[in-house]
Amino acid sequence: DPEYPDHFWVNPFARSFRLMRVSDLILVNHDGDVVYGNHPVNRAAFCIHAAIHQARPDVISAAHAHTVYGKAWASLGRKLDPITQDSCYFYEDHTVIVEQGGAVVMEPAAGREIAEKFPTGKAAIHQNHGLFTVGATVDAAAYWFLSMERTCMAQIMAESVGTPKLIPHEMATYTRELTAHPVAGWLNFQPLWQEICRTDPDLFD
Repeated sequence: DPEYPDHFWVNPFARSFRLMRVSDLILVNHDGDVVYGNHPVNRAAFCIHAAIHQARPDVISAAHAHTVYGKAWASLGRKLDPITQDSCYFYEDHTVIVEQGGAVVMEPAAGREIAEKFPTGKAAIHQNHGLFTVGATVDAAAYWFLSMERTCMAQIMAESVGTPKLIPHEMATYTRELTAHPVAGWLNFQPLWQEICRTDPDLFD
């Protein structure tokens, strides 16, 4: 939160993403207390997100959801390979976290164990769980998350029919540096944000 940097906003427990409104969001402190809002907090989400924010002062926003391709790829316990331009966003800039993989994280200590394995980078694959992305803006974190889900989908599809050819290190690094900096993440989210504002004006209720 810009006014209370030791607090953060999170979607509440048992509320559909599709029906989520600004008024549904809750503000919580790092003890898990709801200080603004009328809904209960998802304890598992709190334990992980609070730990990430405490461990990463550079992170303004963290994104996570149980997406189909993200979950499927996370079950492999592997990093993504540089097989497309978009996958280069994450080249040498994401990690695989084994700790607490597959377990529902209900204790702060477990959240801290996960966050300790995510000290740098824009993304993490939590084994047997799913994807996490972070950013210096909400826009960037959201764009990296959407891109990572699609990157998982692309690699799963490619490997189902053959062995993908890898982009060489120099080219993958060049592409990442050109297209995956924080401003690029923010900028690439803007077309989707414009679409959301047009099609879902109730979001701002």
